Parts: sequence; structure tokens; C-alpha cells
Amino acid sequence: MSKADIRTETGPSPQYREWLRRERRGHLAVRAAQLAVLVIFLVLWEVLPKAHVINPLFTSYPSALWPTFLELLKDSPQQVNILAHTWATVLATVIGFTAAMVFGTAIAAALWWWDGLYKVLDPYLVVANAMPKTAFVPIFYLWLGATMSVYGMSLAISLFVTILMIYSGFQGTDPNKVKLAQTFGASKGQILTKVVLPGSVPTLIAALKVNAGLSLVGVVVGEFQSANLGLGYLIQYGSQIFKMNIVMCGITILAVVSSLMYLAISWLETAVMRRR
Repeated sequence: MSKADIRTETGPSPQYREWLRRERRGHLAVRAAQLAVLVIFLVLWEVLPKAHVINPLFTSYPSALWPTFLELLKDSPQQVNILAHTWATVLATVIGFTAAMVFGTAIAAALWWWDGLYKVLDPYLVVANAMPKTAFVPIFYLWLGATMSVYGMSLAISLFVTILMIYSGFQGTDPNKVKLAQTFGASKGQILTKVVLPGSVPTLIAALKVNAGLSLVGVVVGEFQSANLGLGYLIQYGSQIFKMNIVMCGITILAVVSSLMYLAISWLETAVMRRR
């Protein structure tokens, strides 16, 4: 048998190579469709206001955003650069996001550890998660002040859903794996760290994805009500003086921030699941 025959026999089969080609084509088709949707949206957003099909006073248009951004680099509300507004929002989001994941995971672990505690707190957690958190903005403002109330809103909006999601993931751990660990004499702490937490990685990543958006929503809502710095404040200021270019520029930056957070979490998910 020749070396060429050996390489053919030991290499990927034709069926597998065809499957890989189909997967690549499907991936490229999805990316092309996503790009097409974005382009169509931007074209309609540009054309319809300029054709006065919709009122440009209320929507602005994409070609006006870049000049507005450059203008805000030089001068913006409170004499603060737009990059400072963006950084304030991003920092508050990351802090609220991280705090929600840390506290949510710790509380969910405590509920898993003490089943009686979960039975007592379950209705309160459900009610707290269902309540409209925007109602707490004035309270947080009085309790925490203008700056810290933004962090409080970010944490309040994302914490309870994090607890419920992660606890549900803990409860969904394969009971056979838990029994096997118990058979080998594992303690409850070892079961939590060696079986439950590793088995709940997909749930933890799902909680990350949910928290990324919820934390950003909490920060922006807090900035609407009480802050004098941040993209939420900038959007509120623009709406009050009827400058939609400022409003849409702030919203566009929020969309970019959300996209970057999504890409970062997707990269983390890919890296973690590959190691699993």
C-alpha cells in the first residue's frame, strides 16, 4: 500500500469533509443575513427621514451621528467629554454585572445547601424578581445618593433573576453524579465544588448573557433619574432640549457596548465549552 493510500485512509472521510463545507456555508449564510438586516435597517433609517416619510425631528438619521459624536468629543453636557459619559456607564455596568453574578451565585449556593432556607425565601424571591425595579429609583437615590443609586439599580434589576436561574441550574444537576460522589464519601462542600458547580457551567453562562443586558438596563434607568454623568443622562438631556442627534448617538453607543459585551461572553462561552 502506498503512502498516498495510507494518507487517504487515515484522513477525514469525504462525508466528514462535505459536512464541514456545509457547516461553513451555513455559518457564512447566517453572517451574511445578519449583515444584510443591519444594512437594510441603516438604509431605511437614512432614507425615510430625509424623504420626510417620517419626521427627522424625532428620529435623526445615521449620517448625522458621526458629526454629532465628534461635536460631543469637544463639548457635551456638564462640560464632560462623551467618552467620559461612556466610561461611566460601562464601569457601572461591569460593577453591577460582576456583583450580581458573585452575590447571585453565593445566594443560590446557600439555597442549595439549606433546602429549608429555599422553602422560606422562594415566594419572596419570586415577588422581588417580578416587581418593577424602576419604582425603587427614588428610594435608592435617597438611600445611596446620585452616584451609588446607579449601581444599586444595576444590581437590583439583575440579582434576583440570577439567583433563580443559577439555583435552578444547581437543582438540575444529574442526581446520579451526586449519588456517586456521596457513595465515595464526598462531603456536601465537595459535591458543590466538584459536581454541582462544574455541572452548572451552561447555566452560569446563560446567567452571564442575561445579566449583561439587565445590568446595562439598570444603569441607564438609574442615570435617567438621578445621575449627572453617563449615557443615560446624555440621552435624557438630549430629549429635554429636543436634540435627537444626541439621543440617537447615545443609543448607538449603547448598542455598540451591548454588542461588545455579547461578543466577550460568546468568546468566554466558546473557550469554556471547548475545555469541557
